[in-house]
Amino acid sequence: MSSLLIYLFLLRITLVSSSTEFVYNTNFNSTNINLYANATIDDHSHSSILTLTNHASFSIGRAFYPSKIPTKSSFSSNPLPFSTSFIFSIAPFKHLLPGHGFVFLFSPFEGANGVSSAQHLGLFNLTNNGNPKNHVFGIEFDVFKNQEFNDINDNHVGLDVNSLTSLASHDAGFWVSGKHDEKFKELKLNNGENYQVWIEYSDSRVNVAMAIAGKRRPNRPLISELVNLSDVFLDEMFVGFCGATGQLVESHKILAWSFSNSNFSIGDALVTTNLPSFVLPKDPVLKSRGFVSGISFGIFIFVIGSAAMVFVVLLKRKRSKRMEEEGDIEDWELEYWPHRISYEDIYAATKAFSEQNIIGFGGNGKVYKGILQGVEVAVKRIPYDSEYGMREFLSEISSLGRLKHRNVVPLRGWCKKERGSLILIYDYMDNGSLDKIIFDSDENSIFHWKNRMKVLKDVAMGILYLHESWEVKVLHRDIKASNVLLDKDMNARLGDFGLARMHHHEQIPNTSRRVLHLGLLCTHYDPQVRPSMRQVVKVLEGESLEISLVDKINSAADGYSGVHPTIEDISQCSFTTQCEGR
Repeated sequence: MSSLLIYLFLLRITLVSSSTEFVYNTNFNSTNINLYANATIDDHSHSSILTLTNHASFSIGRAFYPSKIPTKSSFSSNPLPFSTSFIFSIAPFKHLLPGHGFVFLFSPFEGANGVSSAQHLGLFNLTNNGNPKNHVFGIEFDVFKNQEFNDINDNHVGLDVNSLTSLASHDAGFWVSGKHDEKFKELKLNNGENYQVWIEYSDSRVNVAMAIAGKRRPNRPLISELVNLSDVFLDEMFVGFCGATGQLVESHKILAWSFSNSNFSIGDALVTTNLPSFVLPKDPVLKSRGFVSGISFGIFIFVIGSAAMVFVVLLKRKRSKRMEEEGDIEDWELEYWPHRISYEDIYAATKAFSEQNIIGFGGNGKVYKGILQGVEVAVKRIPYDSEYGMREFLSEISSLGRLKHRNVVPLRGWCKKERGSLILIYDYMDNGSLDKIIFDSDENSIFHWKNRMKVLKDVAMGILYLHESWEVKVLHRDIKASNVLLDKDMNARLGDFGLARMHHHEQIPNTSRRVLHLGLLCTHYDPQVRPSMRQVVKVLEGESLEISLVDKINSAADGYSGVHPTIEDISQCSFTTQCEGR
C-alpha cells in the first residue's frame, strides 16, 4: 500500500513538473509566438491577433509556441494528456473565391521547410505526406474537397496523423440536444464568423468540438476517436498552427488560444466578447453579387432564347422551301421526317444514278450502290408511276424504318421527289441476295451445308422478331430467296417490306390480297384467307427445300427456260429425292 502511494505521489510530481499551461487572449506578440513564412501579428481595435495567411495566392503561414513542450512522461512512453482551446476566423476577401484551410498541430520541428501550400495546408508536401517518420499530429479545418486525400466535402474537420488523409472527419458544426433527440447544425468555416474549438487528449482518445464563439461547449463532440500517439509523439514537440492558400485565397486568423496538460477547463479562460469581426458586409441589393449574377444570367438566357427562336424560324423556312421544291408534303411524311434524305445527297452518292453503279433490279425498280457520308449504301429507285405504288413505299418506310434486328436489313432513309422517283436507302449487303448464290453454280459451290443451315436459322430468327418480339406484329408477306440478303459475314437479313402489314399482337389481321411469292406458296393457299403463322411455316418449308435441294433442283431444271425453278420443279425434285431414298 505504501509503495502504491509513493508511485502516485511521484506520478503527480512528474505531471506537475512537465505540465505546460498558457492563455493568449488577443494579445499575441513576438515573445509568446514564433512566426514563419507569411504568418504575421495584426492589430485590430487594440487587439493583437495571429494571421497565418493573407490575400496572397499560394502562401504558407506557420506559428508555434516559442519552445518545445514535454509530450511524454519522463518515466514512461505514454503521451501526456492535454487540453487546448482556441478561437479562429477564416476571413474571405471580397470578389475572391476562398480556399484552402489551416491545422492545429504537434510537430518535431518549427519553421517552414518540407511543407507546401494549397491542398497540403502548410503541413506536408507531396513527398513526405503519409510518411510515418513525420511524427505529426493535427486537427485540420479544410474548406476544399481534395479527392487525393479522400476529403468528405469542402467544409470539414479532420484528424490527421502523419498524413492529410484523415483518420476521422466530420462536417464542420455541432450537435444540439433536444427533448428526444439530437440535431446537427452545420457551421460554414470560411464565412468570417468567429468559432471556438475544444481539443482534448486523454487515455488514448481524442475529442474535438466546436461552436460559435460565445456559445457553450457542446455536450457531444464532433469527433471522438481512439488514437495511439505513443509512436507519433516524441519526448518533446512544438505545438502551434499552420495554414495555406492556393489559387483560392482566404485569411486564417487565430484570435485567442489556451493550452494545458493538466487543466481541462482551460478553455473557459478565453474571452469571447468584443472580438473583431471578419464577416463581409452585405452589399445593397442592386450592387450585390447575387443580384448582378441573376440579372446577367437572365440577360444571357434571353439572348440564347432569342437566338434559338430565330434559328428555329429560319430552319422552318428553309425546310418549307425545300419541301415546296420537292412537292406537297403528305401526312405520312411528317411522321417519318427524321429519316428523310435529300435528293441531292442521294444523287451525288450514286454518281447521278450511274449505270455503272447498278447492282440489281428489284420488282419495280433499280438498285444502285452508293457512298453516303462515307458509308456504303444500297439505293432502291422506284419510278413514281410504278406498280409498286405509294402504299407499298409507305409500308416499307413505316415498318422497316423502325425495326432494329441483326436479321433485318437496316433502312437508313428515304426520299420522295415530286414527278420523279420514290427512293429507299439501305445498308449495303456485300454478298447480295440469296437467290444469286444458290442458283449460281459458281457461287453455290462455296455455299456449304453449314452456311445453308445458318441462313435458314437467320431467316427464322428474323421472322420470329417480326411476329413476336417487336412492339407490333409485322407480316412480311413476301418471303423468297431474292428478298433474303447476305452481309459480308454471310449473315442472312430479311429485306423488301413493300407488301408488309402491321397490326397489334391481340388484333386479328384483315383479309388481304395476294401475299407471299407464288413460287413459295403452299398448295392449298386461298388468297382470301387471313395470313397466319401456319402459312409462314409452309413458306419456311419451301425455303428450306429451295436452299437444301438447290443442287438437285438445278440438275432437274436444266430444260427450264425461266430465271429460277418453279414450285413444280422443287416439288418434283423433292418427290424424286424421297423416292430414291436420298
